[in-house]
Amino acid sequence: MGAKRIFLNGCAWSAVFFVAAVLLSCSNGAEKAEGEVSKNRVVKVKNLGRSLAFEKAPERAVALNQHTTEMMLALGLEDSMVGTAYLDDQVLPELQEGYKQVPVLSDQYPSQEVFLSVEPDFAYAGWKSAFREDHVGTMKELKSFGIHAYLHQASNVTNPTVEDVFQGISNIGRIFRVESKADDLIHSMKKEMKQTQSKVGEVDQPIRVFVYDSGETAPFTAGGNFLSHLITLAGGENIFSDIEKNWTEVNWEAVVDRNPEMIVIMDYGDVTVSQKRNILLNHPALADVDAIKNERFVVLPLSAGAPGIRAPDTLETLAKHFYPEKFKEK
Repeated sequence: MGAKRIFLNGCAWSAVFFVAAVLLSCSNGAEKAEGEVSKNRVVKVKNLGRSLAFEKAPERAVALNQHTTEMMLALGLEDSMVGTAYLDDQVLPELQEGYKQVPVLSDQYPSQEVFLSVEPDFAYAGWKSAFREDHVGTMKELKSFGIHAYLHQASNVTNPTVEDVFQGISNIGRIFRVESKADDLIHSMKKEMKQTQSKVGEVDQPIRVFVYDSGETAPFTAGGNFLSHLITLAGGENIFSDIEKNWTEVNWEAVVDRNPEMIVIMDYGDVTVSQKRNILLNHPALADVDAIKNERFVVLPLSAGAPGIRAPDTLETLAKHFYPEKFKEK
């Protein structure tokens, strides 16, 4: 009788294990199927008035400016890239390893011949100038080749904000099916920027800031662009933020009239920071400008002003120079 009972129990347990195995198998199959559906789902995004649909994640992408290159690398997409081009300066140190895996097609924009030679299926440009006939080709032309052309929205609208950058990160995350990485990157950037702003605190009188890009006869400066937005977040006020252009030429008289307290010097090109500083310090019209009298300058690489993943670092650099007393170690 005992032996019979044991046998029956054994049969019962066998049945249980069999059912469990079947359920587990079905569950794994469902998860796999769900994963495949998720990976191959059609992703639709809006891009500056255009509607784009991606049946699958791009596999041969080319990033055509530094801030788009860095954004893709920050999302771990180097294996999906077959080219990069037009860097303003050095890629961030933490992204160098991934960057080394991506072929550099050109110091500036590659010709269409060079661009097409890597058989791209996705072109991600930071600026509209990339999609010209004398560069990689127009968006319409690339579409006829079966190549998706995507333009970084935050650098192609007036008065962009950090929310525009986050939207861009989110879109790229969706297009390449790396949404969780995009969410993590956005969360990290928000956290860093919030920490900086909490140290700055409430500002009654924002520091007046002049951005000096270049020019001796007439200065080239920032209008209502992303760098202007970061200056505001850091407790400053771009003296030419009222100009509805990203970058624009003004005159020295306007600089004097608006009397900046701080000057941001953009570091790039053949004219060194030291030379730019000397141009400003020795310009007779600027002698009574507060920033010149007190020699208050902050230097930024050109890439720091682009609407991309450098926003937290740029914000912190600006804030530390605007309000150094608030960042002293206690």
